[in-house]
Amino acid sequence: MQRKHFLARALAAALACGLGATAPARAAVSADEAAKLKTTLTPMGAERAGNKDGSIPAWTGGLTQAPAGYKPGDHRADPYPGDKPVLTISAQNMAQHDARLSDGVKALMKKHPDFRIEVYPARRSAAAPQWVYDNTFKNATRAKLAGGGHGTEGAYGGVPFPIPKDAYEVFQNHRLAWTGTHVQAPVRVWVVTGDGKRTMASGGTQTLSKPYYLPDGSLEQFDGYYSLGKFLASEPGSKAGEAILAHDPINASQPRGLWQYLVGQRRVRKAPSVAYDTPDSVTSGIGLFDEAFMLFGPIDKHELKLVGKKELYIPYNNNRAALAPVADLVTPGTLNPKFVRWELHRVWEVEATLAAGKRHVVPKRKYYLDEDTWQIILMDGWDAKGELWRTNFTLALTAPDIPAVVGNMFWGGYDLQTGAYYLNMASNELKAQYQVVPPLPRSFFSPEALANEGAR
Repeated sequence: MQRKHFLARALAAALACGLGATAPARAAVSADEAAKLKTTLTPMGAERAGNKDGSIPAWTGGLTQAPAGYKPGDHRADPYPGDKPVLTISAQNMAQHDARLSDGVKALMKKHPDFRIEVYPARRSAAAPQWVYDNTFKNATRAKLAGGGHGTEGAYGGVPFPIPKDAYEVFQNHRLAWTGTHVQAPVRVWVVTGDGKRTMASGGTQTLSKPYYLPDGSLEQFDGYYSLGKFLASEPGSKAGEAILAHDPINASQPRGLWQYLVGQRRVRKAPSVAYDTPDSVTSGIGLFDEAFMLFGPIDKHELKLVGKKELYIPYNNNRAALAPVADLVTPGTLNPKFVRWELHRVWEVEATLAAGKRHVVPKRKYYLDEDTWQIILMDGWDAKGELWRTNFTLALTAPDIPAVVGNMFWGGYDLQTGAYYLNMASNELKAQYQVVPPLPRSFFSPEALANEGAR
């Protein structure tokens, strides 16, 4: 009975909200539409052609070969070391480029006179294995939204909605974006206070497994949990041994698994509060849990509207930033503009507004998703007074060895009101970087394993 009431409310919201909220009734595309994935669209659903003035090039396959001598775990070199900035935008000239700048970027320029973005030639480096392309093509005609628009059924091993018709399909593409199957990285979380003091909030190992993307798997074998994630803290000493474990389902009707190990309690506890607008302890509370990885957990407190596609300056191909010394990159006020690469790309814009009867400290957000990877690259958030409050980013890392452009590491956010910011999942100066690891058993992601690791 509760399920029926939920769907009834979702349908009512859909009728009231227009394009973005019609998601629950949306069907898969026709075979004729899907055929575009082999002609005018890339295998992932982006426009294959460049833009009119050539500032966005055509997609020609992306980067699929690791450089000579690369070994798993190596810090990846800048794939375009000869590139030079073609444009620098700051508060002095941002009005000339207004249409291609997000609200958050413009706010940073106004708040910090020294902040600028250095724009490099656009490089469409995004790529995936052929089997991911093949599954994406199959998904185009079989995948459907489920769970009131917050889940997917009939999809496996690729982007579920490469030719999306609404915001809910676009968001499912982000959740199921290709970033590798089994990956791991040593990481640190850096926090900068409003007065410019840098501290390490957390450090440890992030491990991710995507059962949805098992190369030898299938739709029939898939159990519905698309992502298994574990963060085990090892520093600073006050946090060593703490851990968070997440099992994320593809369909909102399946239970989400969240557990936390706190050293002081010496036990694993379910952690339903690790979601929505709960302050993220990993970032010392500057970020919110549903901002983690640019989108973490359910977003059913908001209604989604697909605004459309536009050209926007976004961080991209940021391997050089990932190689920078922490003291040089994580500077007072903002990340050092000298190390952050921006490019012009086409993005999907999605607007999220608070649903009737719901509460959230960020009632309005705008998300910008890269058309080539379906990953959220920028996000802006407004407070209850309608004032711009937060702007989040991912410094997309190019990993031709996978191959992928990775947006679920090396991300962070700015609090535009306090002046504080953080950089999360950064491997700068550590022994290894985001790397593919051998297949991980489900037992590795069990609450029992979490207790054993945390107790050591």
